[in-house]
Amino acid sequence: MFSSSVLAVTHHPQVRRLVTNSASRRLVGRFVAGDDLATAMDPIRTLVERDLLVTVDHLGEDVTDAADAMATREAYVALLDRLDDLGLAHAVEVSVKLSAVGQALPGDGGRIALDHAAAICAAAARAGTTVTLDMEDHTTVDSTLEILGTLRREHPWVGAVLQSALRRTEADAADLARAGSRVRLVKGAYAEPASVAHTAKAEVDEAYLRCLRILISGPGYPMVATHDLRMVEAARAMAVVHGRSADDHEYQMLYGIRTTEQDRIAASGDRMRVYLPYGADWYGYFTRRLAERPANLAFFLRSLLSR
Repeated sequence: MFSSSVLAVTHHPQVRRLVTNSASRRLVGRFVAGDDLATAMDPIRTLVERDLLVTVDHLGEDVTDAADAMATREAYVALLDRLDDLGLAHAVEVSVKLSAVGQALPGDGGRIALDHAAAICAAAARAGTTVTLDMEDHTTVDSTLEILGTLRREHPWVGAVLQSALRRTEADAADLARAGSRVRLVKGAYAEPASVAHTAKAEVDEAYLRCLRILISGPGYPMVATHDLRMVEAARAMAVVHGRSADDHEYQMLYGIRTTEQDRIAASGDRMRVYLPYGADWYGYFTRRLAERPANLAFFLRSLLSR
């Protein structure tokens, strides 16, 4: 697949040096709102003023140092306090990668990630907003769902993410499609082996539709995360069939991608949320965006060559 090939290339040290040395703020800024919270606040406000909902990701993943995991926790708490102070928490939630708060640490990584995630959820509750746990590669799914279940005992509004590319996801969707359960369905941006994942685009799309039917026909709160307008229209048709109103599901797209469609969906009366990342540790996120769509990679290469 195109995405797997691009991701394989971006892991080479020479490519990483090229991207990080040559990518100007203008290039990275298409997908990343800023290096720090102060810089990210203006884009957040702008989205809310456009009547869009927002989920904010403080970038970072695969943390291998306990101090870095604590720093990520503190960054999220500061973000949530700031959103509360500015009166934005009603429209803005946060997305958290558990690998950024210690999931991969040796020994007690799962417990450390749970403790940090619980602190972030407590800060979200004080601010009056919610948290969604991002899903990462297939090796983390069981741990992430286990931590999700524990967090939901105190904070039942904690959201989950499922990736249709993984073969297991239909079963996970059926398990999570219950009352009060917030589930973001994505296609998946990780290079996974064929033993655990669909590798052909058509198979991933078909799996997405199957999972979408499970979530929309259930009593939970589906979050339809896709830039594929065919999937958006399919979700709308399913919502009509199952009698869903505009406030019991939502659509999600990434910051900087299909902005016209984001405004169009919001103007139609549907709930539209933008996934907005910020932070200095942007390389992994940025390269996955390049790998997702040939148009994204073409944009980057044209900009690089025109410098």
